[in-house]
Amino acid sequence: MTHHIRPIELLAPAKDITCGIEAINHGADAVYIGAPRFSARAAAPNSLHDISSLCDYAHRFGARIYVALNTILTDAELEDSRRLAWQLYDAGADALIVQDLGLTQLDLPPIPLHASTQMDNRTPAKVQFLQEAGFRQIVLARELSLEEIRRISAVATVPLEVFIHGALCVSFSGQCYLSQAIAGRSANRGSCAQFCRLPYTMTDADGRVILRDKHLLSLRDLCQASNLEPLLDAGVSSLKIEGRLKDVSYVKNVTAYYRQQLDQIFARRQEFVPASDGHCDYTFRADLRKSFNRGFTDFFLHGRQRDITAFDSPKSVGEPVGHVKEIRSNSIIVAGTTAFNNGDGLVFFTPRGEMQGFRINRVEGNRIFPAEMPRLAPRTPLFRNFDQAFERQLSKPSAERRIPVSISLTENNFGFTLTMEDASGARVMLARPLEKQLAKRDQLDTIRMQLAKLGNTSFSPGRIDISLSSPWFLPASFLADMRREAVERLLSVRKMRFRRELTPHKQLTNKPIYPETTLTYLGNVSNREARRFYTERGVRTIEPAFELQPRPGVPLMFTKHCLRYSLGWCPTYQHGKSPFREPYYIMYRDTRLRLTFDCRRCQMIISEEKEGKR
Repeated sequence: MTHHIRPIELLAPAKDITCGIEAINHGADAVYIGAPRFSARAAAPNSLHDISSLCDYAHRFGARIYVALNTILTDAELEDSRRLAWQLYDAGADALIVQDLGLTQLDLPPIPLHASTQMDNRTPAKVQFLQEAGFRQIVLARELSLEEIRRISAVATVPLEVFIHGALCVSFSGQCYLSQAIAGRSANRGSCAQFCRLPYTMTDADGRVILRDKHLLSLRDLCQASNLEPLLDAGVSSLKIEGRLKDVSYVKNVTAYYRQQLDQIFARRQEFVPASDGHCDYTFRADLRKSFNRGFTDFFLHGRQRDITAFDSPKSVGEPVGHVKEIRSNSIIVAGTTAFNNGDGLVFFTPRGEMQGFRINRVEGNRIFPAEMPRLAPRTPLFRNFDQAFERQLSKPSAERRIPVSISLTENNFGFTLTMEDASGARVMLARPLEKQLAKRDQLDTIRMQLAKLGNTSFSPGRIDISLSSPWFLPASFLADMRREAVERLLSVRKMRFRRELTPHKQLTNKPIYPETTLTYLGNVSNREARRFYTERGVRTIEPAFELQPRPGVPLMFTKHCLRYSLGWCPTYQHGKSPFREPYYIMYRDTRLRLTFDCRRCQMIISEEKEGKR
């Protein structure tokens, strides 16, 4: 039985060129990075020059660079965004990740467009519409189950991309207006103030406190490490790590971890192949718990789970390292097998559920001397969220990515010929003149060593064939020059052979009918071109985006996270009865939010409730 071979893309984040290059070195098949403007992480812009350099580096390995241009745009920004799209195309970018459909109406370069998760892509009908409208890759909503992904995959003719790791938005992406309504900072324009990570007090209709000062909208971090194969089998082709604001050690560690997991799957399943070239060697052991995390969840992939929230703290918990065995005047004895280092950061939770931390000053076996003694009790579990030794390892060069090449040396009438070829079929042949003289002793091993010296290049030696009629003398400098030139030429051949996917602009002029005829503020239509896009595709009523016209009292967030469920009072799953009277509210300082529950869609809806209105 022959399987259809499917390239699988590991897609890593980069806040800047340094992170981007390390993502490639540590095994990413593609990297996504913010544009100079109009990116959904306004805090992580990048210059055209850096994006161009990163494209050059990535293309050497057949890896791709996707640029996020994924905010909604105002009329005044359309021309700038069109010009920027051309500049990014000229810089070598392989695709633009976009949210605003108005962009498709402009005179764009022939660069593929990817539909950002901000477009709220969670139904087969929406995905079908976007691919017919000319999108070349579609980022699915994070909340989908495997079954929902399978249903979408059944209609998809373009690659589907899903998040496999990192921070979770509690709201459906692109459908959160909390930050805009309360702080005037729009998540759809890259400036989310992260109200979901704040502490709230939950009360009922009578003002009775249900929970006090808990991070009620804060989720754990996503981790699909144990679900990679099911995701591939469900039809996903691009696996995305979240983190365009994360530091370089996070990018190195998490990318390396998933690269190794995928390579193990590919070794068993020949129908999957990596979407780029090269093999990575690492100087460290990747461990997801050692990078920033709020504890892990696989979210809704296998249906509703209890463990998706991080009510106690939105900060990084790290890895469990044991518990307090004994407390002395200036030190703590830890029960567990972890080896600690001076400078490690440990955290624990107080009986009230508050996270507190301390730094280790000195270590003697399992006895640790904190810089300042914390107040904690015996048997308190400890977590390490900063591992000094691990971070030190990652602060140095920690991976090498190389493309294996086969090398052959033969002789010709006037000298010698060197051939170098990689697995993709890129090949160079150099013939160089040299007067033939017999060597005083057998030189084969020396020649082989010289040809294998590919040290700081992008290549590693595979098979080396030497076929000579006599034991000729070849000077080391002659071999070194040939090898250097072959490497340079092979790199430029690979560069020439790298094919950017081009999308003829006419694909974007297709006019499939949009699945709905009415768009409320949830359609995020903020400019005349987006309005024209929808009108031409059958939408009759279009409200302006919330950012253009804030509306009091409308829902500001739609989420599958449900506080009734968290508390055991879900009428559908738990049949638990609440002792409190609805409606429920959550309060942070003078912000008061009202909770409603749409059980038919299995969602919690959050709206702002002005003071005095009950």
